[in-house]
Amino acid sequence: MTSPTPVRGYTASKDQLLARLRRVEGQVRGIEKMVDEDRYCIDVLTQISAIQAALDKVALGLLDGHARHCMHEGAAEGRADEMATEMMAAVGRLMKRG
Repeated sequence: MTSPTPVRGYTASKDQLLARLRRVEGQVRGIEKMVDEDRYCIDVLTQISAIQAALDKVALGLLDGHARHCMHEGAAEGRADEMATEMMAAVGRLMKRG
C-alpha cells in the first residue's frame, strides 16, 4: 500500500513552478556558455543577476504558498508559533545572500 502524496503549499502551481525552474536552469547553461566563450564580465554578471531575481520569484511564491496553506494547517494543529519561527528562519536565510 502506497501512502498518498502530501499536499504542499505549491501543489496547485507545481507545473508553473517547474517551468520557471527549467527556465532558470536554461539561464545557468547560458552563463556557462558565456564563460566558455570568454564573454565580457559585466554581461555575465548581468545574467547572474537575472537568475538571482528569477530564483527570488520562485522563493517568494513558495513562501506565499507556505503561508497560505502549510501555516494554515499548522495553526489548526496548534503549531502556529513553531511554523512562524521556521518560516522566518527561511526568510532570514534568503535575505542573507552575498
